This record gives sequence, C-alpha cells and structure tokens, in this order.
Amino acid sequence: MKIQVNTDSSVKGDERLESIIEDLVSDKLNRFRNDLTRVEVHIRDENADKGGSDDHRCAIEARLRGLDPVAVTHNDADVQRSATGAVNKLRRKLARILDKRNEHR
Repeated sequence: MKIQVNTDSSVKGDERLESIIEDLVSDKLNRFRNDLTRVEVHIRDENADKGGSDDHRCAIEARLRGLDPVAVTHNDADVQRSATGAVNKLRRKLARILDKRNEHR
C-alpha cells in the first residue's frame, strides 16, 4: 500500500507531518493492506489564517484492488484530529465494502 500525503499552501507539509500521517494511515488501515494499492491524503486549511473550530479538512481517497476508489472527508480543529477522523471514517467504510464483497464470494 502506497501512501501519499498532500498539503495546501497554508498547511506546513514537512517530513514530520508526513511521517505522522503515514504512520496513522498504516496503523489504522493495516487490516486492509492487501486490498489497498494506494491511499492519498489531502490536507488543507479551509480558511487559512482566520482559525476556527473545524477549519482543517482532511480528504482521503483509497484505491482498492478490483473496486472503485473510496473517498471520505473530515473537518476538525487541527491537522492531526482531522486526519484521525478521516482515517476512522475510511476504516469503517472499507470494512463495510470488503465485508459485503466477501459475503458474495
């Protein structure tokens, strides 16, 4: 599973942040590692310098072998919380999709 982390110009996307996000994705989606080919994480600050309780947005697109891509988003107060929320949503969504696929086999 390849993990790609992208940030917009208002989010400092350094190696430390990439490592934190990659570790989070790897840990939370480990169960699906054989079904996933690629996971793209996009992080942005919705209103740049203005702040706010849910101005950081994390969108994640996961590519599953033999199935259509799956996407989720989550907004929260900071980058790590928005990424955690999005990964948790994605984990639940992948479980539903793959469980359903396995029932039909």
